[in-house]
Amino acid sequence: MKAIKNKIETQGFEISILTQNQDDYISLTDIAKYKNLNDPRIVIANWLSNYSTIDFLAVWEELNNPDFNRMEFHTVRNERSRLVLTPKQWIERMNAIGLRSSSGRYGGTYAHSDIALEFASWISPEFKLYIIKEYQRLKQSEAYSNQIEWNVRRELAKANYSLHTEAIKEFLLPEALSKAQIAYTYANEADLLNVALFGLTAKDFKKKNPDKQGNQRDHASIEQNIIMASLESNNALMIQQGLSQAERLQILRELALKQLKSISQAKSVDRIKKISKEQEDR
Repeated sequence: MKAIKNKIETQGFEISILTQNQDDYISLTDIAKYKNLNDPRIVIANWLSNYSTIDFLAVWEELNNPDFNRMEFHTVRNERSRLVLTPKQWIERMNAIGLRSSSGRYGGTYAHSDIALEFASWISPEFKLYIIKEYQRLKQSEAYSNQIEWNVRRELAKANYSLHTEAIKEFLLPEALSKAQIAYTYANEADLLNVALFGLTAKDFKKKNPDKQGNQRDHASIEQNIIMASLESNNALMIQQGLSQAERLQILRELALKQLKSISQAKSVDRIKKISKEQEDR
């Protein structure tokens, strides 16, 4: 999954945060600039040269990383020579996941938020408190945005569900069908929309993603939920017009692709979120 980059600003310093798989990694490089603006790498290297630091990192890894190389850690911990470790050496030798070090667009040294805040405390307890304050503000803002998005999804689903099911009931369900046949018809039409938008039936999605709960609609973006609401309306209309399922699938697929392109270009989702926020503030 692609990392999402955010930034917080505290005491005049911008600190980057990468979020991936619901885990936040905060830039140690940016935090270290508070102590040495010109060469933050020295600050990080000095921090890693403390036995208390690597002991803390080892405990974190043991709690969160089943592949942590404990034998290598004990070897390093028991070496008599002066402890000198770079972030990359720690990562590679210990098979560690708490630190990340790379070059490029998101280059620098990042650490899981647990570790990053420990590092900030080593830099300056006061600076750590300012970071915590801004970090909490960011997480609260993200939670609020997610709540708005969830409300938009819920309202979109409710708006078209009844229209779609009523069309199926009136035009596709003869009175003689059993409960099982009725359930199959509804599921079949739901999968028609799934294929039109996602290219997969619910069964195919489950086979492809055995570890995910629910179906593809549960994991859809807000853009896809907007389009699904539109597809439900259009499918209901075409059912009433007597179009075959094959005909409807082709039309709905073309419509889905066209709307997805249009909605992305026009940034319609941002406008919806803005409207939703204005409604919440009233």
